[in-house]
Amino acid sequence: MKVYTLAREQLIHRPLHQTFSFFADARNLEAITPPWLRFEIVSAPAQLATGSEIVYRLKWHSITLQWKTGIEVWNPPATFVDVQKSGPYALWRHTHQFIPRGDDTLVIDHVNYALPFGPIGRLAHVLTVREDVDAIFDYRTNRVNELLDCVSAHSG
Repeated sequence: MKVYTLAREQLIHRPLHQTFSFFADARNLEAITPPWLRFEIVSAPAQLATGSEIVYRLKWHSITLQWKTGIEVWNPPATFVDVQKSGPYALWRHTHQFIPRGDDTLVIDHVNYALPFGPIGRLAHVLTVREDVDAIFDYRTNRVNELLDCVSAHSG
């Protein structure tokens, strides 16, 4: 299985506790996900914790998908990790880190993901998936900038 990595950093002009609270609220996922995905939360707990599960529905290239993630690590306000329990990927592990920088917070996203179907999945990654994942995180960065007044940087 070929594992791909996406890494992003974003400096948010909000203190650590406010920044963590924003990202820890599953309802904010709809606000920071591109509208072309038609993303909606089917179910989510009011408060996230280790073991919490979130179920989403989305459209990817006209294909309706249901995706369930679980919180594998919950260590507020420093980090949390969500992993795919069921959905389109063979592997999806998204680590969110929050580091205070004076009155600001550095948010670091590290995603390891893999596609099913061996060589066909690798070809799909080259043809569309990598570009789509980048576009989703680009949109997310811009929306978080708008919503939380930020300056951002990213690395691929």
